[in-house]
Amino acid sequence: MKILTFSTLYPNAERPSHGIFVETRLKQLLSGSQIEARVVAPIPWFPSSNPRFGLYAAFARVPKREQRSGIEVSHPRYPVLPKFGMSIAPFLLAAWAIPVVQRMIDEGYDFDLIDAHYFYPDGVAAVMLGRYFKKPVVITARGSDISLLSQFVVPRRLIRWAARHADGLVTVCEALRHALVKLGASPERVTTLRNGVDTELFHPTDRVAQRKLLGLTSFTLLSVGSLTPVKGHDLTIEALVQLPDARLIIAGGGQELNNLEMLARRMGVAERVTFTGILSQAELVRYYGAADALVLASSREGWANVLLESM
Repeated sequence: MKILTFSTLYPNAERPSHGIFVETRLKQLLSGSQIEARVVAPIPWFPSSNPRFGLYAAFARVPKREQRSGIEVSHPRYPVLPKFGMSIAPFLLAAWAIPVVQRMIDEGYDFDLIDAHYFYPDGVAAVMLGRYFKKPVVITARGSDISLLSQFVVPRRLIRWAARHADGLVTVCEALRHALVKLGASPERVTTLRNGVDTELFHPTDRVAQRKLLGLTSFTLLSVGSLTPVKGHDLTIEALVQLPDARLIIAGGGQELNNLEMLARRMGVAERVTFTGILSQAELVRYYGAADALVLASSREGWANVLLESM
């Protein structure tokens, strides 16, 4: 079987941890099976790669095509329009992906199935592509795509439309399954498939050795996740005031770094907060093994991978 994975949540050369859970599941699916896969992971279009534009410049630096773990990944660009962007995003994603998908087919990769991740806008766009290329589509709902975006009128209508026309629906937890059914999806067409963890990579290690390697001597809390408001790192920093003997390590990257650093200074805990930046999964293993406790303060999670990894 040949599948085409479609999602804006997929790692790339500039953001190697972005949507890594999608890549991890795909790699496990491909291991030891008679399945081939290629990936279409659209990227917002931006005209300049100048570093002063931050994340937008990183979008521009992402290659049009790359190989990751032996899988060919294409990154078509699509326009993001202010104010109207959320309502028309699925249409733009699909329209700008069609030439790339057609090229794949013309080059001999005539896939059997579209495997889409994140229901809106990605899953909706995938159903549009499926109808255009006459291919079946399976959509995986992962969290805020259902719990948050379905609260808006246009996304809710399009989510319902996609749920009716997709050939299979997957959720990463039972709560999302119930939410999707409540939106109108047929219960018998929704399967719960919880996120897994690579136990060959994430497993208990020598805690004393890991703490020595990282130079940790005091009680240490670990918070892992992108530096965005939804991850709640600010709450963890504020709580540190009540734990005068504890240190906090925050692993992740994002645009909230400066704000979080200022918050730590304002709360008087800056000397006890360490920002590591983005860590590879292999590096995370050391921090999981060395920390005394993991803190998860996210306001929304479909199925928190960091909880599984840290255990």
